[in-house]
Amino acid sequence: MPEAKKLKFLFAINPISGGQDKSTWESCIRSFFENQPHSANLFLLDGKNDDKELPKLIESYQPDRLVAVGGDGTIKFVAEHALTANLPMGILPAGSANGMAKELGIPSSLEESLEVVVNGVEKPIDLIGINGTEHCLHLSDIGMNAQLVKYFEEGKMRGKLGYARGVLRVLMRRRLLRIQINTGNEVVHRAAFMVVLANARMYGTGAVINPDGDVADGKFEVVVIRKLSLLAIFRMFIHFRPFDPKHIEIFPATSVHIITKRKAYFQIDGEYRGRIREITAEIAPGLLRVLLPENTSV
Repeated sequence: MPEAKKLKFLFAINPISGGQDKSTWESCIRSFFENQPHSANLFLLDGKNDDKELPKLIESYQPDRLVAVGGDGTIKFVAEHALTANLPMGILPAGSANGMAKELGIPSSLEESLEVVVNGVEKPIDLIGINGTEHCLHLSDIGMNAQLVKYFEEGKMRGKLGYARGVLRVLMRRRLLRIQINTGNEVVHRAAFMVVLANARMYGTGAVINPDGDVADGKFEVVVIRKLSLLAIFRMFIHFRPFDPKHIEIFPATSVHIITKRKAYFQIDGEYRGRIREITAEIAPGLLRVLLPENTSV
């Protein structure tokens, strides 16, 4: 029987994702590979020179697999570099919400997710290209949730308390947006509190925004939230209940052009991107290769 190929793994670790120190994760990863024929290299992201230093390390180390250790923002960052280097990507969920990992069925425990990284199956998933410059893996949105992301990033509090404080600020400052949506097949005008570009089904909190979402179906959904009462906001952001379908419109699309009457808050995969008036998005079918559990439905 031929000897199994010895693989080289490069782990890109966000040391503070989820508000927790990752030094224990580093030692556990090293310990895991002591009993493996494979080798592992660990790179700590610092948020300053990562765009330059990570590609250098990929070029010099020549890994077979690139692994993101962190939350949705870290996964998005590492995915962009996996695409550039034409590498399959693994995920160790280590953020506060881990929405994309949940969507893909990746276990939350470090030991189990490491097993997937090493022994899982490689499957292609779709991405949403945003304005021709970057990609959305999970969910992007305009409006209230993006505003919450901004407040959470600015705040000094982390965890549930910081999140709740952000929700209160959003409640006090929520405003309807006047929006034009062009999917190529139709042009609609709406007043909405939020518009979501959904490659997946739910936020990391568990709030279902797009019940029929599928990260490998060759399309995405434009979800328009037209009504949002105080009770609905509370259910969404605190109890993480599904949205009331009576207050939502969903437009399946392979591309969309959105224009807002005034500048609106915008986020991609949990990373605030500023205030915008115009967005162009297009599906990129099967663009990213991800290591997943064998029994995943993706």
